[in-house]
Amino acid sequence: MKLQIFPGAPYLRARSAGLTQFLPGRGVASPESRCQHGAARGARGWASRCWLHTAARAASLALNVSVQGGWGEPSAVPRLSCSGGGSCGSILGSRALKPLLPASLSASCRAKMATEGLHENETLASLKSEAESLKGRLEEERAKLHDVELHQVAERVEALGQFVMKTRRTLKGHGNKVLCMDWCKDKRRIVSSSQDGKVIVWDSFTTNKEHAVTMPCTWVMACAYAPSGCAIACGGLDNKCSVYPLTFDKNENMAAKKKSVAMHTNYLSACSFTNSDMQILTASGDGTCALWDVESGQLLQSFHGHGADVLCLDLAPSETGNTFVSGGCDKKAMVWDMRSGQCIQSFETHESDINSVRYYPSGDAFASGSDDATCRLYDLRADREVAIYSKESIIFGASSVDFSLSGRLLFGGYNDYTINVWDVLKGSRVSILFGHENRVSTLRVSPDGTAFCSGSWDHTLRIWA
Repeated sequence: MKLQIFPGAPYLRARSAGLTQFLPGRGVASPESRCQHGAARGARGWASRCWLHTAARAASLALNVSVQGGWGEPSAVPRLSCSGGGSCGSILGSRALKPLLPASLSASCRAKMATEGLHENETLASLKSEAESLKGRLEEERAKLHDVELHQVAERVEALGQFVMKTRRTLKGHGNKVLCMDWCKDKRRIVSSSQDGKVIVWDSFTTNKEHAVTMPCTWVMACAYAPSGCAIACGGLDNKCSVYPLTFDKNENMAAKKKSVAMHTNYLSACSFTNSDMQILTASGDGTCALWDVESGQLLQSFHGHGADVLCLDLAPSETGNTFVSGGCDKKAMVWDMRSGQCIQSFETHESDINSVRYYPSGDAFASGSDDATCRLYDLRADREVAIYSKESIIFGASSVDFSLSGRLLFGGYNDYTINVWDVLKGSRVSILFGHENRVSTLRVSPDGTAFCSGSWDHTLRIWA
């Protein structure tokens, strides 16, 4: 039985045509009212949230479901076709998505259902309910292993004293919101991307601009430095990840040497080189992550499992590691095996979109920041959440997180223009950093751990030490 679901138009195209009222789900908002993901965050894919698609997946059915996004008439209902030649399509094609009527199914479909253990009196809704029940039981078993809190274990650890961090450099040059930044391995240069459509390479010591690239679109939401420092990658609403080689000749046209490596079906939300310049990981609003060969542009591995936009990813710090973690609008943080393409661990304790994920320096844990105004720490060996960093006075979402080099401090950039510094072991806030005049959208600690850089919607980047 083959189901083909043709969803409505993406948000951006529907918005330009004045058809946003046809988008289902969590509503639509203008790009200015969204978080740093802007207009693209409004493009919640209908296909990824389709009830039928989710239910079939949750019930682990062996149905061949292919979700094809496209621009069609906004009022059209999903069109589902049956490969068995029966009348299944007319039944399933109704907007109400009524329960399957066994009497009207074709013989081949009924036979396939029988072989897969789907009884005639079962519906996808009942199977989904059963799957949720099993999921609840698994969570209960996981909770039984939760015998002690991290701050209880760390009671005898000496508390951190008061410390002061100040802005040492302010990088000005972008004409709009700074959306992403990354450090070069030389601990000196920084690449940043902005809603103004520009990608700038900075000298953090002198605050000089060394390179500037104008992208073919605004909202350049992702950028990354290559491990060698000889190239940068970036992308955004153009759905591509482009790689630009860097040279010492400032008069050379970098755009002429641009190489389009990755192509997604929705906006690019994050990118990161692996341990070499030859491979790059990308995350996208199409709900997938992907591993690409930089030289040939070939897709090496794809990662499917998120139920909505993937907003962030981070590669495991070990040089021999083959895992990475991703987070998205489905409130899930998922750990992936790069070799098999399979999800090996999944965590779902946040109450809203996960905007940022970052591995602990040892690689045994990772932190996440979410729109639910909390940062959380997950231990991969214990397979559970071990700490929540929050205060009742913090009501704005966390857009970016990163650890100090020792792992004792967790820096979190928030939408209330502040940077909160948390004691990872004690779970307490040890400092609040003020300086930005709009929400802090990105934050990264330098490779040597002596400073960190933050980017903001106030068009600037700040280096703190």
